[in-house]
Amino acid sequence: MDFCNYCSNCICRKCNIDACSCSNCSNVCRLPRVHIGPFRATGPTVPLTVNRIYVANFNDNTVSVIDGVTNAVIATIPVGINPAGVDVNPLTERIYVANRLSDNVSVIDGLTNTVIATVPVGDEAGDVGVNIATNVIYTANFNSLDLTEDVTVISGLTNTVIDNIIIPGLNLATGIGANPLTNLIYVVNFNFDTVSVIDGATNTLITNIPVQVNPFRLGINPDTNRIYVSNFTSNTVTVIDGVTNSVIATVPVGITPGEVGVNTSTNTIYVPNRNSNNVSVISGLTNTVIATIPVGTNPNGVGVNPITNFIYVTNQDDNTVSVINGVTNTVIATISVGARPFSVGVNP
Repeated sequence: MDFCNYCSNCICRKCNIDACSCSNCSNVCRLPRVHIGPFRATGPTVPLTVNRIYVANFNDNTVSVIDGVTNAVIATIPVGINPAGVDVNPLTERIYVANRLSDNVSVIDGLTNTVIATVPVGDEAGDVGVNIATNVIYTANFNSLDLTEDVTVISGLTNTVIDNIIIPGLNLATGIGANPLTNLIYVVNFNFDTVSVIDGATNTLITNIPVQVNPFRLGINPDTNRIYVSNFTSNTVTVIDGVTNSVIATVPVGITPGEVGVNTSTNTIYVPNRNSNNVSVISGLTNTVIATIPVGTNPNGVGVNPITNFIYVTNQDDNTVSVINGVTNTVIATISVGARPFSVGVNP
């Protein structure tokens, strides 16, 4: 399949040689085409960091960098204490790691695989989300008190804190994500059984959406404007309509669901289930589980490459990452990483 390089204004990152599916881009992409084979794009115009997977190893305070072509670990990067969340800005080649016990975010240069900045944030930052349209980064601060910041806002340009957002009450924020097309940020409140919606333009709270018991993490499909929330104790995934801020479906999954990965190319959602040792595959069209894939022990993190249609799942007790083929829904490789791999970020 022939794809062009991504347009500089592209948000969806799914341009092809004829037209881009993103309204921010020109209708016809004029950048040089490269060939995408079964694993990754090839050609001189593709950055070296394309098809890289970043795994936060909670117990040894590192990030493992995996080459998506060879499924080999090509670098191990020291970060802060207990890294628990990873997100990537593919337009700037920056990777952001939330270090829960260090109360900071490590900023990694994807070209050199080195930490170029460490940004102090709120108490026990356990997850991080990037808005690639605004180059702004948000953290979910788990241990924030009633009147301290639940979300720290970081400028991707300066690597400095530019704002703090308070969600009233002891909400215990565990997950966060941004929709670059709407500039809305979603915060998972583990203790309140809600998801807070924040306006990214004003950094103010818009509303709280009730979900099920102990929501943990979320994934967003900007193309469909759907938000998927894993409910740790209810063993379900809540589906939210981003237009109405209302719950439109509740999908039963396995036991103790962890992170949520979304393949925007196939409109498919992947949810590792910690105590079931498997991954639930949800159709975004029908909001039903269409497959269940056995993986390693105590899976938690998940990342998706929408170009290769490969899914990466961290197995905490095995210290491995399972690689899933999204076409066959089978595990095609198992990669050894650091101690207690917790979260995954993907640069497609």
